[in-house]
Amino acid sequence: MQSIDFKKIIKQRGVSSLFFVIILFLLVGLINPDFLQVSNLLLTLNASVVFALLSIGISFVLFTGEIDVSIGAVLGFSAAVSATLIRDGKPWAFAFLVAVFIGVVCGLINGCGLMFFNIPSIIITLGTNSIVRGLVYVYTGGRWVENLPMEYKALSQVTFCGITLFYWIALIIMLAGTFFLHTPTGRNFFAIGDNIDGATLIGIPVKKTKISAFVLSSVFASVAGLMYVSRIGFVTPVAGNGYEMKAIAACVLGGISLSGGVGNLVGAVLGSIIMASVGRILVFMKFSSDYDGTITGLLLIIIVVVDALLQQHTIEKTRRLRLLAKTVQSAAQNSKNSESDKKDGE
Repeated sequence: MQSIDFKKIIKQRGVSSLFFVIILFLLVGLINPDFLQVSNLLLTLNASVVFALLSIGISFVLFTGEIDVSIGAVLGFSAAVSATLIRDGKPWAFAFLVAVFIGVVCGLINGCGLMFFNIPSIIITLGTNSIVRGLVYVYTGGRWVENLPMEYKALSQVTFCGITLFYWIALIIMLAGTFFLHTPTGRNFFAIGDNIDGATLIGIPVKKTKISAFVLSSVFASVAGLMYVSRIGFVTPVAGNGYEMKAIAACVLGGISLSGGVGNLVGAVLGSIIMASVGRILVFMKFSSDYDGTITGLLLIIIVVVDALLQQHTIEKTRRLRLLAKTVQSAAQNSKNSESDKKDGE
C-alpha cells in the first residue's frame, strides 16, 4: 500500500493557503476568542463572496501571465446599471444579461487591445478602468442608486447550512472552473503563462485564449456586481473602487504566480477569505478598520516580493538540476568512451 506523502501535500499552494487561513484565524482567536464563534466565522465567509468571484475571474488572466486592474470599475458600472434596471421594475433576468454584456464588452476591449494592438495589459486595463469609472459617474449623475426592491436585497440573506445562496453559487463556479482547468482547453491558460513561445510552437491559440481570459475576468466582475447590489442594497459612484487590488492580492496569497502558469482557483478563493476578513480582524483586535487599505497594500507588496523570490528560487533550482543532469550524462558518456578505448586497445 502506497504511503501518503504529507510533505508533498503541504507544499501544494492551495493547501498551504488553507493552513495560512487556519493559522491566521487561530491567532486572532487567541487575542479575542469571540472571533472563533461559528456565527462570526460564517459571517466572515459569506462576506467574502464578492471578492471570491473577482478572484476566480482574474485568476484566468493571471494564469496567462497578464494582469487586469479594471475589474473594480467593471463591477461598479455593472452594479449601477443593473441596480437602476431592477429599481425601475425591469425583469431581473434582463438586468443580469445587461450586466454580463457590459462584462463581455469590457473584456473584449482589454483582450483585443493586448493581442491586436500590443498594448501591455497593465496599460490597457488601467485605461479601461478610468473610462468605465467615468461612465459610472455619467450614468448615475454622481448620485447613489437606492430604493431597490426588498425581494432582490433579500436574495443575499437566503442561506443553506449557514452559508448564503450567493456563496454556494461561488463554490459551484469554483468547482466547475477547477474541472475546466483540467481539460485540454483549460490547460492552455497555464501553458501560455508558463512558456508563451513554446505554447505558440505547439499550436495553442494564444490570442483566443488570452482574450477569453479577459472576458471571463470582466464577466465574473459583472456577476460580482449583481451580488454586490443585493448585499449592500445601494450603489455609490465609487462602488468597487480598489477591489482589483484586493482580488490580485487574494490570488497571489492563494498561490497564483504573477508571472503566470502556476496556481488554482481553490487557492484564489481561500485568499479572498483572508483579504475580505482584514477589516473584521482589525475590529476584533481592537484596531481601527481605517487601516484596512494600508494592510492590504502591505500584504500585496510582501506577497509580490515573496512570489518573486520563490520564482527566482525555482529558476535556480531548475538550472542546477539541468546542470547536474548534463554533468551525469557527460560523465556516463566519458566512461562509455573509456571502456570503448580499452576494448580497442585489447
